[in-house]
Amino acid sequence: MQQSNVTRILIVDDDEDDFIITSDYIRSIEGVRYEIDWCPTYARAVEHIRQRQYQLYLVDYRLGAKTGLDLLKEAVKLNCEEPIILLTGKGNKAVDNEAMVIGAMDYLIKSELNTEKLERSIRYSLERAGALKALRSNERKYRIIFERSKDAVFIADEGLRFRDMNSATSELLGYAQGDLLNLSLYDLILEGKDKVYDGLSRSKEIDDVEITLADRQGEKKYCIISASLETGNDDSPYVQGIIHDITNLKKAEKATLQAEKLAATGRLVRTLAHEVRNPLNNIQMSVEQLIPGNQSDDDTPFLEIIHRNSKRINDLITELLDSSRPTEMIFKRVILQTVLDESISAALDRITLQRISMKVSYPDVPCYIQADADKLKVAFLNIIINAVEAMRDRPGELSIKVTPSASQYAVEIADNGCGIPQESISKLFEPYFTSKRNGMGLGLAATLNILQTHKAHIDVRSKENVGTTFVIAFPVQ
Repeated sequence: MQQSNVTRILIVDDDEDDFIITSDYIRSIEGVRYEIDWCPTYARAVEHIRQRQYQLYLVDYRLGAKTGLDLLKEAVKLNCEEPIILLTGKGNKAVDNEAMVIGAMDYLIKSELNTEKLERSIRYSLERAGALKALRSNERKYRIIFERSKDAVFIADEGLRFRDMNSATSELLGYAQGDLLNLSLYDLILEGKDKVYDGLSRSKEIDDVEITLADRQGEKKYCIISASLETGNDDSPYVQGIIHDITNLKKAEKATLQAEKLAATGRLVRTLAHEVRNPLNNIQMSVEQLIPGNQSDDDTPFLEIIHRNSKRINDLITELLDSSRPTEMIFKRVILQTVLDESISAALDRITLQRISMKVSYPDVPCYIQADADKLKVAFLNIIINAVEAMRDRPGELSIKVTPSASQYAVEIADNGCGIPQESISKLFEPYFTSKRNGMGLGLAATLNILQTHKAHIDVRSKENVGTTFVIAFPVQ
């Protein structure tokens, strides 16, 4: 068994006399214990290197048909981390330079060997090899952290053009690593570009700056970026950074806010409905008592107006209450494509009358979800009708497609209509918010209520005079 205070050295030399001379010099070194072995052939030397049996190798340049440089190259292929010192009969600067480039720790001329020179060369080689081994170990450790990080970790130049990145960066942005090398992060930032540029330019560092990115498919990704401008060994500047994806968190916050708005609106509606219905019921009961006993033809039209409008007010209160309370669902395993087809059929007359061209794209396999088909059809129909109405003044193009993934089915309903102003998108699902002249603003509020009950997430992308896209994601059952 190898003892910790003994350094094992292998001398690779096809001349036994040279081996004896070199080993005598080494044994003359004071204060250190060495165990020295001889290997006369190239093939056996390769096997010793492969088995990691020694801590240092002294290799002669001449090894029969092979050379010490060939053995150096073979050692590099075998990932040998132990130091190799090349020995030669006479000095050759070209061989010296090539040996050091390949990975030799030192280059010694046999005729100039002595105990002092060998002691210094061995000590230097072992110390440097130990430092390099520690450096490689740290590099492997940090490379593993780099590669396995769930966050996107990247290195870029001053213009944020990618130089290196981990696999999480590719997953976040939807590009292969090779494709990212041709891009700058600035090209992918939709919002927050100025904050990133100003921070790196002024203080050479940014910390937890919120940005919005667009991936390869154009989908928005909400992220937090931290980065710093550094200087490399060659004095060239580079940027290292981490991007944390908070898209799901943003979606959860948005869904929670929408649910809170619906709940607050529901409480207000129920309070108003209670306060209005009490006097309204009294009016209706009074009118119903007056109409049978009325003897004046002049009063009859007015009593009927009061009766009709009282009923209309009562119906409106009922509709408001229905839109604000949680919808009762009967869930069954249904095929998403079938529900969409039924929703399209319900709107087909409007689509045909407006001469809207429609493109429907489904995956070949059925997408099963747990749903109340009738209620879900209402939600889809509200979105489709809104899309149709948004294309009233132009040649319409309606696109409906389903995109499956491992965790969700994404339904995309897109139009080329008038679009929605950015300031209105955040209010889109609020009850009573509407941009229609005669609308009540309850259709999309009811739609959101239905989709939330189905644990579906809805996102809206829109640009004025370009069109609107609704993306509804259902969890895979």
